[in-house]
This record gives sequence, C-alpha cells and structure tokens, in this order.
Amino acid sequence: MTQNANAIDRLLRLAIGVVLLALVFVGPKTPWGLIGLIPLATGALGFCPVYRLIGVSTCRTKRAT
Repeated sequence: MTQNANAIDRLLRLAIGVVLLALVFVGPKTPWGLIGLIPLATGALGFCPVYRLIGVSTCRTKRAT
C-alpha cells in the first residue's frame, strides 16, 4: 500500500473525519456520524482506495535529476 494522498489532503481528511465523528456525540447524535471513520482512516494512512481505482495521486512524484 503506497501513499497516494499528500499532506494537505491528509489534513483535510482528518479534519472532516473528526467533525463527522463528533456528530455521534454532539449535535444530532445520529449514527451517520460514524461515516467519519472513513476519511479519518484514509487521512491517517495516507492511502485512498478510490484514488487507486481512478488512478489519481496527490503525492509528489520523485523526479530524476
């Protein structure tokens, strides 16, 4: 599993995941907030399976000099 999400992408995913997960405990208290586990996990791992499927990577590629 190689990383395919850059630092900004990962931080955004982590923030969105925390906000969605907070909905389980604060606010409407619905189980839909558990969907926040997905962006939280992909942000923590730096790997997005959907990116892999569509062939996208937001990581910089190493260039030969």
